[in-house]
Amino acid sequence: MTGAPDLDLSADVLALTRALVDAPSESGDEAALADAVETALRGLGGLEVERLGNNVLARTNLGLPSRVVLAGHLDTVPIAGNVPSDLREVDGVQRLYGCGTSDMKSGDAVMLRLAGRFGVPGAAAPAADLTFVFYDNEEVEHAKNGLGRVAREKRGWLYGDLAVLLEPTGGEVEGGCNGTLRAEIRTRGRRAHSARSWMGDNAIHSLAPVLATLAAYQPESIEVDGLVYREGLNAVGVRGGVAGNVIPDEASVSVNYRFAPSRTAADAEAVVRSLFPGFEVEITDVAAGARPGLDDPLAQAFMAAVGGQAKPKYGWTDVARFAALGIPAVNYGPGDPLLAHADDERVPVEQIERCEQGLRAWLKGS
Repeated sequence: MTGAPDLDLSADVLALTRALVDAPSESGDEAALADAVETALRGLGGLEVERLGNNVLARTNLGLPSRVVLAGHLDTVPIAGNVPSDLREVDGVQRLYGCGTSDMKSGDAVMLRLAGRFGVPGAAAPAADLTFVFYDNEEVEHAKNGLGRVAREKRGWLYGDLAVLLEPTGGEVEGGCNGTLRAEIRTRGRRAHSARSWMGDNAIHSLAPVLATLAAYQPESIEVDGLVYREGLNAVGVRGGVAGNVIPDEASVSVNYRFAPSRTAADAEAVVRSLFPGFEVEITDVAAGARPGLDDPLAQAFMAAVGGQAKPKYGWTDVARFAALGIPAVNYGPGDPLLAHADDERVPVEQIERCEQGLRAWLKGS
């Protein structure tokens, strides 16, 4: 891990993105970057700043009638030989390459630029008080997620009338998110020597109806508050077998169900159990989705400022954590989500600049 970079929040958003990307911060190793972010935010002089582990929280306290929460994670997946960053121009388009350029250090840079504009004493007041949440461990299991820790230990810091998660969306608004459920569907049999297989009961063979159900499943498309969410139900793993000469007595299929935000976690579990009657079904993980919340007046003003047509978020994101607190939330940030975690991860420079300009226009800072 390199030392903490010196972050100049008055620099342009590309320079800030490069500084963040060039400071490695794989999940669990965000301390140096969190130090740099904390130092830069405290140095502005106009923000209340708090540190919780490697989560950095900052906010204005101007007494404005509404509050907007801007959130982004500091961690990345493991580096794949793609740090430091590399700026290239191809076919007239400038793109920044490097781990985290899309997911989501360019979004973090936009947040830092807004903090640098509105977090200094005497700055023009934004249209709403602002809270900035930079959190750790988003790319690993939910139990370690820094935003979840903030929600548990510093819940008041997440209060707001609207939250914007600057995850990569290609510079377009994506409302809400699908929920996700994982389940193990097990079959039991009886062991026997494979030379005398008729003496046993093959648990792997008993999975055939489960796999047939999954193969035949037709995912639903469900409209929620004007956006259409496409569901999905898929096998994502198969386990079974003891040895090459043993009839297996146990087998299982791991299933992932992506469900529309109109369904609760209990609804999703009921759907999965109904599809596999007579089978042993264990729900191993479930996280509810988030409704779009685009009918909120503040969200409508946001849409008018940044432009475009809102789309549904098919994957699960931390907007669901805000939704669970009763806070409308949207995804909006630079970068192509399809390039997240790729060894050639990249983001168009124009997209970073456009997202910064859109948010500034919304907050009446330009």
